[in-house]
Amino acid sequence: MPARAPEGPPPAPVVQRLRLRFARRGRLRFSSHRDFQRAFERALRRAGVPTGFSAGFTPHPKVSYAGAAPTGVASEAEYVEVGVTEPCEPDAVRVALDAALPPGLDVLEVVEATPGTSLADRLEASVYEVVLPGVSPAEAGRAVTLFLAAETVEVERMTKTGLRRLDARTAVCSLRLVERVAGPGPTAGATACAILRTVVRHATPGVRPDDVLAALRSTADLAPPEPPQVTRLAQGPLDADADDVSDPLAPDRA
Repeated sequence: MPARAPEGPPPAPVVQRLRLRFARRGRLRFSSHRDFQRAFERALRRAGVPTGFSAGFTPHPKVSYAGAAPTGVASEAEYVEVGVTEPCEPDAVRVALDAALPPGLDVLEVVEATPGTSLADRLEASVYEVVLPGVSPAEAGRAVTLFLAAETVEVERMTKTGLRRLDARTAVCSLRLVERVAGPGPTAGATACAILRTVVRHATPGVRPDDVLAALRSTADLAPPEPPQVTRLAQGPLDADADDVSDPLAPDRA
């Protein structure tokens, strides 16, 4: 007996792919990845973006989410790719989507994807800023020194498959103490505290900022009296000096 086919015409083909960079700020940093997916797909409909859909009995929008930040982490560098069935002006899509999304999910840039390239392959590492309220720079600097001197620092994390041990040290390309940034931004309002900047290589399983903090607690007994404030500043190709990442959308703009 032949397989039953869905009724109706096949979905329209994708003629263009758009890559978006957006920020997750304020209270929206506590939204889960699934929550963001629902909000983003509703925003696509409200903004009138001609999104492509997969074939079959349960069509899904052709949206790819790359390198989502962990729940509770604010971010200035989240990336999404959308397949559309009609040519679109990227900046018009940015304006319409930004208006359709709730405050705290802010579309920063939209570019047309270079055909035949993978956005996920460009996201090799992330840059995080970690604000440690109630921790002095001297105390944090000592913890950083001890962490970097270690060859391996294993931490435990509960995953869907059970308890796993991760080597947080190997994934960290750089970790340093930074001076407080004045004015508005991720560190606004952070006084009398230490601020760390770390570049973490993407791996499987991935090492998250809370794993790095657990490693600092393990090696130097660093335990902030208040919850740390973590912001992903960037993600992209890892630079040769391993102390920064480059812009993953630069090849598409070119």
